[in-house]
Amino acid sequence: MLIENMKMAFSAIQASKMRSFLTMLGIIIGIGSVISIVSIGDTMRGLFADLYGKIGITQAYVAIGYWVDERRQSDYFNLEEMERIKEIFGDEITYMDCDSQTSADASCARTTVKFNFTGIDYNYNEVQPINLIYGRFLNEGDVLGRRKNVVMDTVSAVNLFGEENAVGKSFRTTIYGTTDEYTVVGVYQKDMDPFEAMMMGANTEGGEAFLPYTILTWPNDMIYDLRFFCRSEETMDELCANIKNYVARIKDRRPEEIQLITARDQMGQWNGMLGGVSTAVGGIAAISLLVGGIGIMNIMLVSVTERTREIGIRKSLGARTRDILVQFLTESALLSACGGILGTLLGGGLVMAGGLLMGIPTVVRPGVVMLAVGFSALVGVFFGMYPASKAAKKDPIEALRYE
Repeated sequence: MLIENMKMAFSAIQASKMRSFLTMLGIIIGIGSVISIVSIGDTMRGLFADLYGKIGITQAYVAIGYWVDERRQSDYFNLEEMERIKEIFGDEITYMDCDSQTSADASCARTTVKFNFTGIDYNYNEVQPINLIYGRFLNEGDVLGRRKNVVMDTVSAVNLFGEENAVGKSFRTTIYGTTDEYTVVGVYQKDMDPFEAMMMGANTEGGEAFLPYTILTWPNDMIYDLRFFCRSEETMDELCANIKNYVARIKDRRPEEIQLITARDQMGQWNGMLGGVSTAVGGIAAISLLVGGIGIMNIMLVSVTERTREIGIRKSLGARTRDILVQFLTESALLSACGGILGTLLGGGLVMAGGLLMGIPTVVRPGVVMLAVGFSALVGVFFGMYPASKAAKKDPIEALRYE
């Protein structure tokens, strides 16, 4: 019986192709919009998860909170305090530095390039793998001896020296008022996808380089905040709480005056924001489903009027009220489901096409697709209920007399 009703429904839809398509248009737009928005949200969350996975999900920063009104000289860290924290927490911390950065002009011959210098420790590449292609990485002697050695990426090397292999070459720069000559000891290849380049900035004209963090703490060795990596994500909460309490104690501050930010918390904030935006915009887009449902109800009422004589003939041949009801419900559900399928193809296709153009992986969850198509069919049943009920309740004698 169901197959027969579906065949009749397909025949009715095919009999008025343009009218059926225009009726489905609201469902197509609604489902397409919802699928697109949900898929974009899932894609963005996946991209942020990958991004934070690369920069280190166990990364954290600790400092006196920016909201503290009275700043004291003792609020700043020094190298001894940093080393003491390393010793106390031992193997629970895999890496720590003073999160120091500065910008300065780097000059070689007649070429001058604006560089961003980042201070790191010698074991930085253990927590943030670096694809070194020329020379070596910074070693412990470079850090302890405050040697003027740097490691830069290939683009920066080309911008400053005109070639990628700049190992052994020197440039002059002024950091904190002191001009010195720095030597390139290593060059690495920076691999970034389009999303990373957009979020983290692809420096194609300037320069970037790593140097010993001890250079950027000179001459007063005052440090505003500390950056560290936890051993594992499972023990991260406990370790961060312990470090926060320890810093509060040595700085004579209350724990609530200590700011501790983790990469995981930042990722959670992004996920929450993206989820909220997706839900809000998806809710707005879902309104078009209501419009589409009203369109289906309207066209089914027209169809019932046009097929009044057909209903009378079927009832006179023995069709029950339930049979007529199921027939028209099947037609409205099929009409809506077809719109849902077309909307899913449209929404998913647009997201995937956009991902291909931007060179980023996209996420279209099968569960969301199935839910969207199923929901569109339910919309058809809901809004088709009244027209189907009206058709089923027609008196067969009056229906046969209808012209």
